[in-house]
Amino acid sequence: MTYVLQQLINAIQLGSIYALIALGYSMVYGVLRFINFAHGDIFMVGAFLSYFAALLIRRLAGSAGIPNALIFLGSMLLAMLGTALVALSIEKIAYRPLRKYRLSVVITALGMGVFLEHMTLVIVGPWRISFQPLISEKVHKVAGVSISTTQLVIIFVSILLMLILEFIVRQTKQGMAMRAISYDREAVPLMGVNVDHIVTLTFAIASCLAAAGGLLYAHAYPIIEPYMGIMVGWKAFISAVVGGIGVIRGAMLGGYILGFVEIAAGAIFPSRMRDLISFVVLMLVLLAKPTGIFGLPLRQKV
Repeated sequence: MTYVLQQLINAIQLGSIYALIALGYSMVYGVLRFINFAHGDIFMVGAFLSYFAALLIRRLAGSAGIPNALIFLGSMLLAMLGTALVALSIEKIAYRPLRKYRLSVVITALGMGVFLEHMTLVIVGPWRISFQPLISEKVHKVAGVSISTTQLVIIFVSILLMLILEFIVRQTKQGMAMRAISYDREAVPLMGVNVDHIVTLTFAIASCLAAAGGLLYAHAYPIIEPYMGIMVGWKAFISAVVGGIGVIRGAMLGGYILGFVEIAAGAIFPSRMRDLISFVVLMLVLLAKPTGIFGLPLRQKV
């Protein structure tokens, strides 16, 4: 039983990170009806920006001795700001002029992902960088189950950000506009809503969540490199599809489902089979419900 609970904690930790990244895919799809395939690389950029932000804060602090919690918070905010600027630049320069051409904008998204990977490769080099922890690690024992400080922080920060996102989407005018655009994008401008403004806000929020995911992932698996966003991005995308892409709660659920499946597969089978089994299980879910768990069939007027 203790072993099962331990794996459950590990699954919640991993699922929290996937859910944060999956939310970005789902939000952009919900508003624009296109898959931002560069989102996994935005996650990678967030991890690198948080790494450099932590170095900068420590250097500026010198011998002042800033608490680790403030370095963590400062790094996350700077990484969010940096990734938001990168994502907004991509949206304005590469996506907006092609928004009417769905195939072109999807290919552009794939190209922007490759661009971000190779730009990072040019700037930091091909080496894998060790991410120095910003949290003082301590292992807590609860009913025989070990829970590290990193796991607690990852779970707490992820859930907090999801609650903030849920509040924005459900309780603010901008969130209502996002939901309205996802239902009928043609009618919303007739009500005085600036669609470009809402799209910009959507990209900013999605990239902030990806940056937070990058920082948390780097803490849990402290090696960062320019191609780290490829596999994680694909997994988060699949999580969003399994939950029902375009549905925020579906993306959260999909992330946790993938986290549970991965940890269970790794605990039962050899670790090299983990990804294979995870993708097979997720494909079976999609075969049973092609629109995802919370997804609804898209009806088109003819």
